[in-house]
Amino acid sequence: MTGLRVLNLVTNAQSQFFRAQVAELERRGVEMTTLSVPGENHSQSVDAGTEGSRSVWDYARFYPSVLSQSLGGYDLVHANYGLTAPMAIAQPRLPVVLSLWGSDLMGRYGPVTKRLAPLCDAVVVMSQGMADVYGGDCRVIPHGVDLDMFEPMDRDGAREEVGWPTDERIVLFPYPPKREVKNHPRARAIVDRVAARLDLPVSMRTATDIPHERMSYYLNAADALLLTSHREGSPNTVKEALACNLPVVATDVGDVARRLDGVEPSTVSDDDDELVTGLAEILRSGDRSNGREHATEIGVERMGARLLSVYESVATS
Repeated sequence: MTGLRVLNLVTNAQSQFFRAQVAELERRGVEMTTLSVPGENHSQSVDAGTEGSRSVWDYARFYPSVLSQSLGGYDLVHANYGLTAPMAIAQPRLPVVLSLWGSDLMGRYGPVTKRLAPLCDAVVVMSQGMADVYGGDCRVIPHGVDLDMFEPMDRDGAREEVGWPTDERIVLFPYPPKREVKNHPRARAIVDRVAARLDLPVSMRTATDIPHERMSYYLNAADALLLTSHREGSPNTVKEALACNLPVVATDVGDVARRLDGVEPSTVSDDDDELVTGLAEILRSGDRSNGREHATEIGVERMGARLLSVYESVATS
């Protein structure tokens, strides 16, 4: 089935994985129109789908534009992030696909999301862990990674590109330190313990507000990615690290353990001692991982094919 017309509802149209999703589906012949919730989204990452500083009024005044646009000959509405579900469900004509991004299911609005999601025609989550939290009928489709953009390159060349020194071991913490859910203090403590253990210069750096097309340089310039989040759905930074053969040390959140299954070197644990040991061993050896070998199933092409299958099943039911 080709020529589908889809009306996207989204809280953050600048989210990199949302933009990649739209681009891939358009490449497959789907006509995509996007409506964003009005008001300011002051979340601290463009990859976050959080409600930011928007008010209930912002969401209420979003509905008239959704209703008006839904009469424009579309085949379905794709509600991206749980807070767009009420507006999608309230339009009376089109079937609804709801994609959950993580915090909309596992954060403060999780109970609301769980009540509304069964009213949609199809629900998509990013990981099996999210599916378990949701507990209803859903499809697990992780956000995809552009494997042409994210690929291995020479470490020293990448460091020259981003301006990092070549004489130290660098741990990349890829989030703003103020995002509490990412737990920067725990990451800082782990790196400090590793630095005290190794007879090597060790530093931790962040890479925020970086154009997405340049993130591959930072992932290739680092010696390890460290993720210490309290919770995640299916973090794209881990998948992008795999595509670049960057070793990952992470807490056991979302689908991280599944993504790192068979990837060496890597460490997944909720125990700080194990995280410290794993990171120290990676920095001591300086080895890259075999993550690229495990990246095929997280490519943006596979994501697009699976989402298109959902669209077709909903549009023809």
